[in-house]
Amino acid sequence: MNAIAKPAVSAYQLLIRYSNLLQPLVLLLLRLWLVDVFFRSGLTKIDDWDITLALFTDEYHVPLLPPAVAAAMATCGELGLSVLLALGLGGRFAAAGLFILNAVAVISYPALNEATRQFHYFWGAQLLTLLAFGSGALSLDAWLKRWLSARCEACGKVN
Repeated sequence: MNAIAKPAVSAYQLLIRYSNLLQPLVLLLLRLWLVDVFFRSGLTKIDDWDITLALFTDEYHVPLLPPAVAAAMATCGELGLSVLLALGLGGRFAAAGLFILNAVAVISYPALNEATRQFHYFWGAQLLTLLAFGSGALSLDAWLKRWLSARCEACGKVN
């Protein structure tokens, strides 16, 4: 390697090493950002159930589901899946569920303008990121994996 390439490669390797250290924090912040969006939406729905039912009856046109069922499923999904995502417990499952919920929202509410549609696309991309990479090292998923791994190793040593 020549004298110019060696320092460039070393600097790049250093950048990668320190960037990798940021990954758990970035995934945690991404999870918490999305939790804020979806959990608040769920809270808004339970704040006035009559208005929520009216919206699902008159405005949101969720395919194949009666409005009351769609409202209940959306609310439970936003609240329950957000809690799982915040904890990083079943993080990929929670991200997939919220992605589907987000996609149904875009499909079933034709009154979305271009700006609000862009928010949904942004959230969808973030949820796909969590689906692809998981909850990260700062999650209950990672803790459970480490714990189970240690238990399995201990079981293997005993036998």
